[in-house]
Amino acid sequence: MSDCPAIIAALPRELKSLVKGWTKRELPGKIFVYTNGFAVAACAGMGEARAVLAVEAARKVQQEAGRPVTALISVGLAGACDPALRIGDIVRAGDVIDSRSGEHFSNSQSKQVLITSPSIASVKEKQRLYASYRASAVDMEAAGVARIAQGHQLDFQAIKVVSDEAGFEIEGLSRFATRDGQFREAAFAMYATMRPYLWKKLIALAGNSGKALVSLTDVLHGELEWYRKKN
Repeated sequence: MSDCPAIIAALPRELKSLVKGWTKRELPGKIFVYTNGFAVAACAGMGEARAVLAVEAARKVQQEAGRPVTALISVGLAGACDPALRIGDIVRAGDVIDSRSGEHFSNSQSKQVLITSPSIASVKEKQRLYASYRASAVDMEAAGVARIAQGHQLDFQAIKVVSDEAGFEIEGLSRFATRDGQFREAAFAMYATMRPYLWKKLIALAGNSGKALVSLTDVLHGELEWYRKKN
């Protein structure tokens, strides 16, 4: 059986450049699935529960196509916990830790530690995670994807890119995340408009995220090329 990787992100913008030219499906519940014949990518929102929905959608689409998913790759933007990491640096997790349950999901290919948190981490929280776990970065989805991979005996990787450094924080960002893992952009824009002291940080965040996604997309193209050659 040929390998079929499923690339799982939180939001469409994390996949936008990667999936140009792929077939797009929008499923009920704000779930997006993209296919290109030998691989699949999916996103359903922020958080572990939404990541699970994305995985389930990707697996279902590929099962129906007669090309079952054989590997799960959790990808996307992450916050640096390690002060040495810079914007655009790639984190390949050798140990994914669920901050709520304490579960560890290991991958011997790397030594970096990634923490999955239920909310956007503050500077103080990133400092705590680095002190407690020597965590390289923190995200909101990887542990959920890893748990499914373990349960179904699928290969697993977590490949994240730093979009905000250890000392960077925009206060109040978490309040604009919805229960279904989306981000209330219009509400946040109104909130930010009334707070000029945030403008400089917002401009920096937008630029940093763009730079980070270019870096991530390059790495993911390399991963897909590896699968092409393997098949």
